[in-house]
Amino acid sequence: MTTLRILFIGGLMSYRAMFNWLSPWILVPSLIVSPICQILLFAYIGRSAGVGSDEFYVIGNALNYAVIPCLFAMSATIEGEREGRTLSVVLTTPAARIPLFLGRAVPVIVNGWAVALVGVLFGLLVLDVHIPAGAWPSLLLVIAVSSAACTGLGLAMGAVALRVRESAVLGNVLFCLLLVFSGSNIAVDDLPSWMAAVSPWLPLTHAIEAARDIANGAALGDVAGLVGREIAVGAMYATLGLLLLRWLEQQSRAHATLERV
Repeated sequence: MTTLRILFIGGLMSYRAMFNWLSPWILVPSLIVSPICQILLFAYIGRSAGVGSDEFYVIGNALNYAVIPCLFAMSATIEGEREGRTLSVVLTTPAARIPLFLGRAVPVIVNGWAVALVGVLFGLLVLDVHIPAGAWPSLLLVIAVSSAACTGLGLAMGAVALRVRESAVLGNVLFCLLLVFSGSNIAVDDLPSWMAAVSPWLPLTHAIEAARDIANGAALGDVAGLVGREIAVGAMYATLGLLLLRWLEQQSRAHATLERV
C-alpha cells in the first residue's frame, strides 16, 4: 500500500508542484498551439511535394510532439527539485527509489498521451483525416505506449539533470533527433541506411508505424510485434534512467554536489 501511495499520490503531488509557480494556461501555446503548427507545416509541405498523405503527417507529428512533455516534464520533476533545494529532502526519505521516480512518470505519460490526442483530433477536424471508429481503442493504446516509451527516455534525461545545470538544451537535441530518425515525417525505409539502423533503437519509431497501420485498418494483433518492440525500447531507457539516477545520486553525495546549481 505504501508503495502504491508513493507511486500514484506522490507522483501526482510532484507533478502539480512542478507548475505551482505559473498559470496552467501557459500550457496552451506550448502543448496545443505548437504541435498544431508543426502538423500544419509538414502536412502542407507533404501536399506541395506530393510525397505523403495528410494522415501520414498528422499521426507522425502528433505522436512526435508528445515527446515535449515526456522529456521536459519528466526532467523537470528532478531538475526542479534540485533547483528548489528540496531534492536532498526527497532522497533522504526511506522511500524506495523505483516507485518514487516511476510515480513521477505516470502524470507525464498522461500529459504526453493528451498532447498526441489533441494533434490527431485536429487532423480529423481540420485536415479531413479519416480514422475508422473501430480503430480508436487500439490507436489510443498505441499512443499511450509511445508516451510511456518517451517518458523512459525523459527519465534518463532527468538523471543527467543531477549532474548538469541545464537540461533544456539536451531536451531540444533529443526532440530534433526523434523528429528526424523516428519516421515522423520521412518513412524509415526512405532514410539512409545508417539512420535506418539507428531508428529502431529510439522510442516512437515502432509506435508511429503501428499507429499508421491501425489508422489504415490493421487490427491490434497485426501490430502486436511493433507495440511489443516499443514497450521494450521504453523499458530499456527507463532502466537506464533508474541506473543513472542511482549512480549519479551516489556521485553527488560523494562530491557534495547534490544541490549545487
